[in-house]
Amino acid sequence: MVLALTATGPVLAQPAAQRLALCGACHGADGNSQLPQIPSLAGQPRVFIENQLVLIREGMRDIPQMKGTLEGVSDEEIGALARHYAAQAPGRPPAARDAALFARGESLSQETRCGICHLPNYVGREQMPRLAGQREDYLLHSMRMFKGNQAVGRDPIMGASLQGLTDDDLKAISHYLSRLAPM
Repeated sequence: MVLALTATGPVLAQPAAQRLALCGACHGADGNSQLPQIPSLAGQPRVFIENQLVLIREGMRDIPQMKGTLEGVSDEEIGALARHYAAQAPGRPPAARDAALFARGESLSQETRCGICHLPNYVGREQMPRLAGQREDYLLHSMRMFKGNQAVGRDPIMGASLQGLTDDDLKAISHYLSRLAPM
């Protein structure tokens, strides 16, 4: 794996560019997904991306759409992919917002103390993902999986953190977080 640096940050060189094109087919060429329920990787913490890729490669985190895509990928290549996506700028969050839903999501996010792990501005850190500006549908899908104890290979603390919340609560939190600018 060759990693070249440019003015815009690390760039994967051939043949790693082929792997990046494969990732970009779903997660977006710049790491900002346009596909339903596919997370944006741009601006996610490097350690978080590395950990998730290893969990997926080792079969500990089951994502049917990614079956086999990381088979045989070295730790070095996973590290390069993580550095690449961590260096990409997150896209701008949707401008349209439902004021009442946003306010409710903000209140619930504070009450449930999401900012303790994901930081008060929800940009994530180390192994904690950035939530600010992430796709709303993906956030909702993930929280439903955590709450239903179906997020195999992911932090079980999240399931406990979401207990007692209704699906409408999860929708409000997803709406709120997806509209925050990832600073």
